[in-house]
Amino acid sequence: MSENAANNNNNNTMEKNQICKDAIVSELQKKKVHLFYCLECEELARNIASESDHIALQSINWRSFADGFPNLFINNAHEIRGQHVAFLASFSSPAVIFEQISVIYLLPRLFVASFTLVLPFFPTGSFERMEEEGDVATAFTMARIVSNIPISRGGPTSVVIYDIHALQERFYFADQVLPLFETGIPLLTKRLQQLPETDKIIVAFPDDGAWKRFHKLLDQYPTVVCTKVREGDKRIVRLKEGNPAGCHVVIVDDLVQSGGTLIECQKVLAAHGAAKVSAYVTHGVFPKSSWERFTHKNNGSEEAFAYFWITDSCPQTVKSIGNKAPFEVLSLAGSIADALQI
Repeated sequence: MSENAANNNNNNTMEKNQICKDAIVSELQKKKVHLFYCLECEELARNIASESDHIALQSINWRSFADGFPNLFINNAHEIRGQHVAFLASFSSPAVIFEQISVIYLLPRLFVASFTLVLPFFPTGSFERMEEEGDVATAFTMARIVSNIPISRGGPTSVVIYDIHALQERFYFADQVLPLFETGIPLLTKRLQQLPETDKIIVAFPDDGAWKRFHKLLDQYPTVVCTKVREGDKRIVRLKEGNPAGCHVVIVDDLVQSGGTLIECQKVLAAHGAAKVSAYVTHGVFPKSSWERFTHKNNGSEEAFAYFWITDSCPQTVKSIGNKAPFEVLSLAGSIADALQI
């Protein structure tokens, strides 16, 4: 072996050793997080814990008194003193918020080193404006409730939220908490890279708001933008810009409720020549089982949506949908596990 080849081998070995050392140091520097969770989020919590050896699940006894008010007990309260603690919440309805807030307000006061609230879906985010005097902007109300979480020994509470409806809502939170706004879009881009004919994929936005919210995160794809125009008493979806002809068009938005807008967008895109249409939303709210209007009925007819991707930010929806086509669940577990190390 020549001297140059020997030197190259030595250099490669040294580089590999340094990479291994850096990985070990990085792993050792990770903090151990004790993760509590509400009942709805048990499956997601277990998936988060499976992503990292540095996350330990903790439990709470969720009980009620005869009058219906919560009777709660935090297990291992003494053992979490001086530890990093997080709580995984789901404010899926007003009925479950009080019991969770009761726990959330207590955990930082148990002499923990730090406290993080993970609230994947901020449920009142779309009620952020006042259009006339008397409107109640409940997004601000919810932000005030969260902002009053007591500080822990380590300082203000970190609040992890995914794809909040409007980015300006960050200013609704007071300085007592530190909001961390994450996004589920990387899960979508990873999934799109696994599809055939990626060069035929176009991203569509149902309105200008969705375009402003997400287009910079998806700038590797051509885009189509729809818009709503008023015709008499109706609001009609129209194609504003872009050409979907012959392409697989993926409609992207932060959340879905009844799904009416997505269905109207699909019709417009198909009428303009889209080869197939799919949809992605971070938060599949789907009140009153409105997701059923999207399922494939196996009746032999061509289905409107090839894929419908959601995350597990709304656990009750995930449980209801199961594996019914065209739905696929892209889990936030890995992203949340990473966020808990920030």
